[in-house]
Amino acid sequence: MFRERGPPVQPFRGTRAAQRRDGEGDLAQRIRYGRTVTSGTPGIPPPPPPGLRRRVSRWWRSRDALSRLHRWLLLRAVPLLVVFLVLFALNGALIGWTDAYNVLIGIDSPGDVSPQWSAWPLSIAGWAAVPALVGGAVGYAVTDQIQAHRTRELAEILDELRRHSTSPANSDGG
Repeated sequence: MFRERGPPVQPFRGTRAAQRRDGEGDLAQRIRYGRTVTSGTPGIPPPPPPGLRRRVSRWWRSRDALSRLHRWLLLRAVPLLVVFLVLFALNGALIGWTDAYNVLIGIDSPGDVSPQWSAWPLSIAGWAAVPALVGGAVGYAVTDQIQAHRTRELAEILDELRRHSTSPANSDGG
């Protein structure tokens, strides 16, 4: 029922920080942390961290690596959502939260509340922008799922349909 213990396990050598401190880290870590590579050779100091402009530039260039849905959500939906939330918060502060919700959903007319200048854009956003955002997200998600399951390319399917449509009709009249 009980097994006898085997030979002792190798002793735990500690964390990576302890290995670096003891000089057991790899060459890149020793260079990164300013340790000497060989005796007498000074370590190379680390480069300065990138500035805000460089980080934003790198983020902007990396957006093409995202899928279509994620790119659309990040670059189109988030800005529209921020504008929509600001509009809703403005109307909530001006006409009250219940009235702002009722105007947004379409229960109340924007002409029934005061001030109307802020209620009309909220009503239009609730009538057009919110369904457009939801529809866009669902459309991209469905398109991604269809493309993931497609075994043949669309161009190949269209070429086949063109060949069949231009081929002579059956002579048996069928």
